[in-house]
Order: sequence, then C-alpha cells, then structure tokens
Amino acid sequence: MNYQTGGLSGETVLIEAPDDPVARRRRRILVIALVAAVVIALGAFFFTRGGEKPAAASAASDQAPRVTVVVPGSGAVARTINANGTLAARREMPVGVAGEGGMVTRVLVEPGQWVQAGQVLALVDRSVQTQTAQSLAAQVNVAQADLTLAQAELQRAQQLVDRGFISQADVQRRIATRDAAAARLKVAAASAAEQRARNQRLDIRAPAAGLVLTRQVEPGQIISSASGTLFRMAKGGELEMRAQLPEDDLAALPVGARAMVTPVGSDRSFEGQVWQVSPVIDPQTRQGIARIALRYDPALRPGGFASAVIVGGDASMPGLPQSAILSDEKGNFVYVVDKDNVVRRRDVRLGTVSDNSVAIASGLDGSERVVVSAGAFLNPGQKIAPVLGKPGE
Repeated sequence: MNYQTGGLSGETVLIEAPDDPVARRRRRILVIALVAAVVIALGAFFFTRGGEKPAAASAASDQAPRVTVVVPGSGAVARTINANGTLAARREMPVGVAGEGGMVTRVLVEPGQWVQAGQVLALVDRSVQTQTAQSLAAQVNVAQADLTLAQAELQRAQQLVDRGFISQADVQRRIATRDAAAARLKVAAASAAEQRARNQRLDIRAPAAGLVLTRQVEPGQIISSASGTLFRMAKGGELEMRAQLPEDDLAALPVGARAMVTPVGSDRSFEGQVWQVSPVIDPQTRQGIARIALRYDPALRPGGFASAVIVGGDASMPGLPQSAILSDEKGNFVYVVDKDNVVRRRDVRLGTVSDNSVAIASGLDGSERVVVSAGAFLNPGQKIAPVLGKPGE
C-alpha cells in the first residue's frame, strides 16, 4: 500500500496496488454477494407467480357460463317411423292373350272401371274359327250316324246268328265296326269341344274381379301370345304403399302396425296397416320394403309417391325438450357435458315429436347431461358451469 500527497489541498490519497491480496479477496466477496442477491430475487419472483396461479384458475372458473343441463333418463313412448314410398296395387294382375289371338274388334272397358271375374274386356275377330267349329260339329253328326248304323247292323246280326244265317265271325266284325264308329264319334266330339274352348279363349277376359288400371289395346290391333300385357288390374281394388325403410327400422316393425299415408300433393291422409315386412335387405341401399295395405279410394293412384307415419308400438327412449335439439348440414345433434364440464357434440336420430318433447331414437342412453338451451351459443370443447335442471322443464 502506497501513500501519495499532492494536489492543491494537500490531501493524502490511498492507492492500492493491483497485486494486493487483500483487494482481490474483497472483490471476490463482493461478486459472490451480488450473485446471491440476484438468485434470491429470481426465486422470490417465481415463487410469487406460482402462488398466483390457483387464484387465476379460480377466477377463470368463475367466468365460465352457467348453462342448464338435464339428465333425460328413458321412458315408454309410441315409436313412430317416417317413411316414403310408392303406391301400387296390392295384387296386380297383368291380362294378356290366352288363346291364338287375332284382330281386336271391340274394347269394352276403360281404366278406372270395375269388372267381374270372367267379364269380357276385349273382343277378337273369330270368323274363321267359327267356320272351323261348325265343320267339327258336322263331323260329330257324321260320326254319330255311323255309330247308329253300326249298332243297328250288330243287333240284326246277333238275331240271325242263332238261326244259322250268318257266322259268329260276321258278328265279331260288326262288333268291331260298332266300336270303331263309337271311337270316331268321341274323337270328333273332342275336336269340336277343343275348338269351342279355343274360340272362347279368343276374347280377353278378367281373371278375377277388380279394378282396371291400364289399357294397352285398341280396336283393329292384331294381337297374339307375344303381345304382352294388354290390361293391368288391381285384384279386388286393393292398394298398398311400398315404404322404403332402413334395416334397423324394419327389425323393430311388427306386422299389423298402424300407419297414416299421405299422397304427394294431397292434404288427405289414409289409414292403413302393415301387412308384410320385407325379409330381404338391399345390399346396396341397406333398405327394405314395408307393405302397407290401403282401401280403395280414387285419390290413391298406383304409381304415385306418398309419405307415411307408421306407429310401430311402444319403445323405451330418452326424451328432450325441442330447445335441446340442434341441426346443421350433418344432421341433428345435441350438446352433452362430460365429467370435466366440457361441451361435446353428440349426433342423434329423432323419434316421435310431440308438443312437449322429442324422443331420441338413437345417440343417447338417457344417462348423459344434455344442454337444454343456449346450445347455439356454445362450441364443442368449451367449458361451462352446468346447472342441473329437471327433465320436462
């Protein structure tokens, strides 16, 4: 350590030598103290921030929207099925040419008329067939005359054989002649009967009583067995709707279920009953057909399109207020709240819709917490503060 006196005031200044060990130790202690102060300050800062996190989380929780939810449970509801399909004859009868055919001379019925079994629908020219029938009838008369003559000769021969005027061999020949005449008579009679039957089959007749649906023949038209269907009839006038249904609806649909059928463009509904459920499912569409029997009405036109509401019996389904049901381009859905109070989307299929509630056919089992209202203001993944309400409120 050196001392130096100088300057105007004559003050003495202490100057430390750079290689003084005491000075180096003091600088080291000063650096250590500064580092320790910085570490303590950083620790205090992070400790304070860590203690504020629970409070911030609590504040965020307090800011979550309060939303009313319900647990719908399950109840017995009338299970209804909505379906679309076409109207048709329950038993459609195509009527064509049963005989040889020919030229149609008259058509006696129009579509929409009722006919009886065996009634003539159209007449076919039979001038040639009539002459053939008369010729065969004449042959029957000839064969009958031959039989009568052969029988008379046989009787005379039998009277003379005992007197010895003719031999027994002559009697046997006359018996054979009589039998041949009888056989020819049967052949001629059979041919005449066949021709009469053919003539009767020339006319187009109704196979059973029913309603004429279509007519595809006109006078002057030449018809034959290759002409195809000339008339289409609905047996007994009975109609039906062939409703297209998915396979899960078909599985739960009993025969005898009631239905209300509404044709397109009509404000009337017609009561019907499911009389057959298709045993086959289309592998492409995964659908089958439920056939709904309907009574005849002029407003029901086979080939037309119709909708139906089928009551398929009681089923246990969850029920929700209509305000809980949302929809978009993907279909109907609801918002359910998971255990962490986070909103999740759940797609559903609707069942019966009443004034107070909507039955959920699939998508819920009834144990979920479902958002009753305000669903339009929520987003999937959003956290809420659920408030449990009562079903039906």
